[in-house]
Amino acid sequence: MNNVKAAIIGGTGYGSVELIRLIQKHPLLEIGTVVSNSQAGASFSEIYPHLSTVVEQPLEAFNPDQLCEENSIVFLATPSGVSSTLTPQLIDRGITCIDLSGDLRLRSPEVYETWYKHTAAAEPYLNNAVYGLSEIYPEKIKNANLIANPGCYPTATLLGLLPIINSNLADYESIIIDAKSGVSGAGRGLSLAAHYAEINENIKAYKLGAHQHIPEIEQVLSDEKGEPITVTFTTHLVPMTRGIMCTIYVKLTEKVITSKVHQIYTEFYKNKPFVRIRPEGIVPATKEVLSSNFCDIGLHVDERTNRLTIISVIDNLVKGAAGQAIQNANIINGWDEGTGLIDIPLYP
Repeated sequence: MNNVKAAIIGGTGYGSVELIRLIQKHPLLEIGTVVSNSQAGASFSEIYPHLSTVVEQPLEAFNPDQLCEENSIVFLATPSGVSSTLTPQLIDRGITCIDLSGDLRLRSPEVYETWYKHTAAAEPYLNNAVYGLSEIYPEKIKNANLIANPGCYPTATLLGLLPIINSNLADYESIIIDAKSGVSGAGRGLSLAAHYAEINENIKAYKLGAHQHIPEIEQVLSDEKGEPITVTFTTHLVPMTRGIMCTIYVKLTEKVITSKVHQIYTEFYKNKPFVRIRPEGIVPATKEVLSSNFCDIGLHVDERTNRLTIISVIDNLVKGAAGQAIQNANIINGWDEGTGLIDIPLYP
């Protein structure tokens, strides 16, 4: 059987280079066209010298006819506001698209434009896009030709929250999410926030009440419960390269102990190999999922306050981006979800 050729658009960002790494070792996918209009003609190894002798093909300008003729699937790892204009040109030519930007995650154009400050994609494409949270929506994903890959913070948050939300034990008005990310989440572009002198030996909150992932989290939670749910969501930048930790607080509606909640989570994810529920009394750390597609979750019920604390950790560039995109490609193609993705995390 011939491998499936996968194109990547947005070829010089961190998401793209992580896609390259994962596709290169995938037994059924093959790196096809890599598109970067700004770097067209350069070889990928000129941009990322660590890929010398591994990926030598030149970066190409966007040519939808050629791209769709030579590839079977396209990963769009572009900044927000870009894929909304490119995706229609690809979908209309019959190719499967997995969009890693935020352009197709929100169903409402008005909500997207409020939070992202870009013009929204056309509604037919928003309506056709399937939200690609792999563990939760595999049945929808497997029949889709357009996937809105979830954001990194929403992936960690939603995987941490959905079991308790679906158990009817959560007070929906009490949800507080304290989220921390490594600097690679800001992308490869230069910015003061990611400047070494600004972030080294420092930690700071940002986008208070204004982070674009808030409506994405609320949309999924509201869909799951069939009623509006809002959350308090605060993000922090920490001086490490990659990784996300979400510490989530939820008031419980009944008196339960940690072992009961642990049982709920274990049952919810019993056939989901990339979500690992830690034993009672043990909480995960970001380094324990480094460079892997795992989401590790720890749980603790404070019996004094009847509040559940959920610790959810992922690698923002893998489970939070490229790894989940590959997982969705596996589901679409009818392959085992773990194909090309089962790795021991890098440690230490």
